[in-house]
Amino acid sequence: MVEPIPEDEVDFVPVKSADRTLEILESLASGGAGLAEMATRLGIPKSSLHSILRTLEHRGWVEADASRSHYRLGMSALLIGSSYVDQDPVVIRTSDTMDSLAAATGETVHLARLEAPDVVYMAKRESVHPLRMFSAIGRRLPAHATALGKAMLAELPDDTVRSLLPATLAGTTPFTITTRDELIDHLAEVREQGYAIDAQEAGIGMRCFAVTLPFQSPAKDAISCSVPVARLDEEKEQTIVDLLLTARDTLSRQFGGRRSHAI
Repeated sequence: MVEPIPEDEVDFVPVKSADRTLEILESLASGGAGLAEMATRLGIPKSSLHSILRTLEHRGWVEADASRSHYRLGMSALLIGSSYVDQDPVVIRTSDTMDSLAAATGETVHLARLEAPDVVYMAKRESVHPLRMFSAIGRRLPAHATALGKAMLAELPDDTVRSLLPATLAGTTPFTITTRDELIDHLAEVREQGYAIDAQEAGIGMRCFAVTLPFQSPAKDAISCSVPVARLDEEKEQTIVDLLLTARDTLSRQFGGRRSHAI
């Protein structure tokens, strides 16, 4: 999300060693890498990089192979990441709601946060069926290709959406909206109906429905229900949409949300 920079941040200069350490961890989050590869990619001298990696290894943040030539994230990264989700107030507030939605539908339920241009899965309830959506906590997906992302983007002014997304959007499937202008037109429909649909735009064979959560304005979080198209008919679709809208209204009443109906 693009937000104004606080006055005390304008002249901010990061601590170089801390900045490098975080840069290394963020790089390893996309996959393990060798010392030489990371030094080239990050522009950090091998000697400095090796020292930082040894410190991170000692604290459990990274793990190395026997030759210490290849590194990947360590157990501490998992523990801290899990703690973030466990302590997140939105995850805590919506836990019972997600349980209820999963029980009522038998389908996969997600909570995601907008980190434009993507959404990040924060919580999940699995479908009871063998045929179901594959996903994982912490996974990123393009906001424009998901019901979750479109629901949250619809709460933003069109000019803000233009500033967040490129003119040409990645086509995850043949059904994905691939231009910003087309997406902005589509978001007007989302605002009108009060919920968003992913019609096989993020994954072939899956249809998803999402509503934003009433904790902030504009919303930064949304919940969804994902169903294989082979198991979906008009009656089930309407039932899922009604359950999502009711869940949002209930959360709004429970926690004094900003609104109860329209996105």
